Amino acid sequence: MTGKSKPSILRVGVIGTGKHGSRYANHLVRDIPGMELSAISRRSAAKGAGQAKQWGCSFYADWMDLIASSDVDCVVAAVPPTMNLAIAKECARVSKPVLIEKPLAGSLEDAHRIVSLESETGLQLTTGQTLRYNAVVQALKQNIGQVGTLHTFSANQRLEPSTLQWHEDPSLAGAGVSFHTAVHVFDALRYITGLEVGKVAAVTRSKGDKQLEDVLAVLLEMDNGVVGTVDCSKVGHARSGLFEFVGDKCQLLGEQIYNKCTKIEQQKITDLSPLEPVSTIVPLLCEWEQYLHRQAPNPVPGIEGLASVRICEACLEAARLQQWVTL
Repeated sequence: MTGKSKPSILRVGVIGTGKHGSRYANHLVRDIPGMELSAISRRSAAKGAGQAKQWGCSFYADWMDLIASSDVDCVVAAVPPTMNLAIAKECARVSKPVLIEKPLAGSLEDAHRIVSLESETGLQLTTGQTLRYNAVVQALKQNIGQVGTLHTFSANQRLEPSTLQWHEDPSLAGAGVSFHTAVHVFDALRYITGLEVGKVAAVTRSKGDKQLEDVLAVLLEMDNGVVGTVDCSKVGHARSGLFEFVGDKCQLLGEQIYNKCTKIEQQKITDLSPLEPVSTIVPLLCEWEQYLHRQAPNPVPGIEGLASVRICEACLEAARLQQWVTL
């Protein structure tokens, strides 16, 4: 919508209202004035019907019926990533915008096919790379120029073991910690530095009886010869989310989980920590709303989600081949 008239309220349907999708739903109910939660779909009909009653919206046992509903203007998909291609195709068929929670797909092939729908059908596609909106990640992006010439970096994201059963099902998850955790870190590194990953070497481990990898350690080379490491895991009962950037002038350190950010210049430490942490879904939804009303650019275009999936796939290939893989 353009001009001076007040934009209409966008009616959003959320597919997948489990652990993460329910966060989107709750924010749509409480925090986004220009949007309303009109419908949800969930594999568990009993849980979904209960949530719909709580949120005052419609429930659809079949997600295709949600997309087809005349009461839904746009769609959020927070489902196992191997489902994303089918959802994107259906949204494209009925010309409804879709925000797909990361990872964009469960494989690089599917990610390419999803992004191709934009040019082939005009699909309005946004990727839910929500870590970009973390207050510490924003602070790192704003201050990265202070390091001077960037030489090296390190990053990690270490989480508790997943309690979601589908995370151990390759047909639903696609892959393990690489696609479900490291995808955030790779996108944040690209976002903060403006650099692309050129090649990777990696190792993976599956602890216990896990089918999919729950430990990933990566050596990366980015543009301009910048090198660094990334390690991600879901094996310990403690969390961390650290980014470190080393330049010829100073170092930047950011802990995105604990809302800490510092600059180290020689032996002087300057606190750059944000005043308050940010609920990352809210600013993404606000910018998505503006994009759909043609008042702002796409906050995270599909091609950005594709870039992260490409790095994840290269890491798995490098681990399998035990050699460097060029992107």
